[in-house]
Amino acid sequence: MGFDDVPSGWRVWTDSERKAVLVYRPDVFDSDDFPAPCLPTIYVTKGKRRRLPGRQTRPTDPWYVTLFLEPAVDRDADTYDTRAAAETGARDLAAAFAAGEVDYRDLYQVPREAYFERLDELTGTGSESG
Repeated sequence: MGFDDVPSGWRVWTDSERKAVLVYRPDVFDSDDFPAPCLPTIYVTKGKRRRLPGRQTRPTDPWYVTLFLEPAVDRDADTYDTRAAAETGARDLAAAFAAGEVDYRDLYQVPREAYFERLDELTGTGSESG
């Protein structure tokens, strides 16, 4: 299956046997308006991404799909039994994000209103998500 058909604005940065990484609009997340550390990133991983060093994944480990908005700001991961299901989940999440359907404000403990306004413009949300 793979990621040949990611939603508009998303790019595949990594796609290996146990991990895939999708990034949103890397062309604009390189300046003051959209700082590079804020690059929206979706990780698709076999087993938890933040597992302890040295721990190997097991065949029974689920697949996780996690959206990161910054290194310490993420959405709770969705879990899937198969890679194919996780890929579909990642594409659905990417499409929802690009369409402005993911409420990223709730993921931040410290509001960043000026940044949110610019991100709203980029995702087409506008001022309707107050």
